[in-house]
Amino acid sequence: MSGRPKIFDNEAVIEKATDLFWSQGYEITSTEDLLRAMGIGKGSFYLAFKGGKKELYEKVLEKVSQKELNTLKDNIAKSQAPVEEIKKLFRSIAKAPKATNLKGCIFGNTLAEFSNNDAQIMQIAARHLKELETVFQLTIEQAQAAGQMQSKDDSHLLARYLITTWNGLGISRRLYPDPKALSGLIEMQLGILD
Repeated sequence: MSGRPKIFDNEAVIEKATDLFWSQGYEITSTEDLLRAMGIGKGSFYLAFKGGKKELYEKVLEKVSQKELNTLKDNIAKSQAPVEEIKKLFRSIAKAPKATNLKGCIFGNTLAEFSNNDAQIMQIAARHLKELETVFQLTIEQAQAAGQMQSKDDSHLLARYLITTWNGLGISRRLYPDPKALSGLIEMQLGILD
């Protein structure tokens, strides 16, 4: 017997779970909270996510990572000034709604929440941030080679600076969710890419 057929859209329920996990974090979000938010029953939940809440969280992180990295890579590939796409990514934080900024960065949140209790989930978040750093580095290298940047600083060091800045903004955006306050801070930090 194969069980009851699935009667929900996997992508839609993962999207709903993403909002909840991002707002509340993993630990505080109960399975009951997820079932309510996703609009599915417990049987359907465990049929779709045999590993329960943890498997769902891993899928959320993978989906968000894939979407964000693909969008950035596509924007960079289409741009005549690829470093500007990195700057736009940072500037999007200042333009985000207050509610979004108060959630911080889901990957930074995950690293903080799981640093001592689940290496597997922590690695998913770390992998995303390291891939983002690699995108920064490759873009900087190309811009330097094309003469689009004045800075001749080591591309690896600049990329690591940017990922450190990104992680710091994950917290600062919660402290200062006002676009004006964030914008000035972000512009000061992006000066390194001139």
